[in-house]
Amino acid sequence: MSSGGLYEALAGAGHGAVGCSPKDLVWQSGKLELYRYRPIARPAGQAPLLIVYALINRPYMLDLQPDRSLIRGLLSAGLDVYLIDWGYPDGADRFTSLADYIDGYLAGCVSHILQAHGLAALNVLGVCQGGVLSLCYTALNARQVRNLITMVTPVDFQTPADLLSKWVRKIDLQSWLGEGNVSGDVLNQIFLALMPFRLTQQKYVQLLTAEPDRARLENFMRVERWIFDSPDQAGCAFRQFVQWCYQENRLVQNRMQIAGRKVELHAIAQPVLNLIGTRDHLVPPAASAALRGQLGGADYTALEFDLGHIGMYISARAQREVPRAIATWLAAR
Repeated sequence: MSSGGLYEALAGAGHGAVGCSPKDLVWQSGKLELYRYRPIARPAGQAPLLIVYALINRPYMLDLQPDRSLIRGLLSAGLDVYLIDWGYPDGADRFTSLADYIDGYLAGCVSHILQAHGLAALNVLGVCQGGVLSLCYTALNARQVRNLITMVTPVDFQTPADLLSKWVRKIDLQSWLGEGNVSGDVLNQIFLALMPFRLTQQKYVQLLTAEPDRARLENFMRVERWIFDSPDQAGCAFRQFVQWCYQENRLVQNRMQIAGRKVELHAIAQPVLNLIGTRDHLVPPAASAALRGQLGGADYTALEFDLGHIGMYISARAQREVPRAIATWLAAR
């Protein structure tokens, strides 16, 4: 049975429900929905924290289940957490650009939160591709961001260990993508192909040969649901991201432009916390560590965790260390 077929079979049996922390829809625009999580601890007195997740996957990986939830860890530290859900693009979104996402949707979320709280600036946590969007937004709108946190975020897209970059750089985008949206299923198969044995065979063998355990199976299926729940990508924005970042490496070279405005990383003068997974196969450590020395401010902190890309969100070690590191760093500022 294929990995997708196994997922469908087990999901059909009622396993794999995701999301555990109560939240409220507070603003929306098009397919985007902005959620605010309900508090579970005494407020820490910090400005709201807006989580900007990647466009290419679903954000519920950050709140997978009670004992595997980065968001729950942040809430337990008393932080006021907002999350962007980008939704599922369809044919009507094929011309949506990176500028639309950054200057339109992300800016709209920031404006809503600032107005709701009567503040001039908020804290931002950008995850993976969402970290790139957050870097661009902060460079262009520095006064609205108090502190910036980037997690497993690529900055230099052409480091030697970046297998995805080496493959993407050789692609003729026009021939491959045309003018429409990009299939999420196709992209998912590309990501799985980077480590084919580990990601498509080994984990299923381990599951089927282990002692029967309902909780373990349900945990497994939650992750599987996320892996195969891959939204299609708005064609224009995807082509821009691949060309400008992977093929031309504009971000680290300060050559990125959003709606005619130049994104210069040294315009980011506020405190920055950079969270790096040392076993990340999608965003190699060097790709994230390249942020050092690019910023305009002196308050830069890089923390490395002996974790992979997904492990940064859901591993037991991540639950103990990552939310606490974020909350401690924010409290000091």
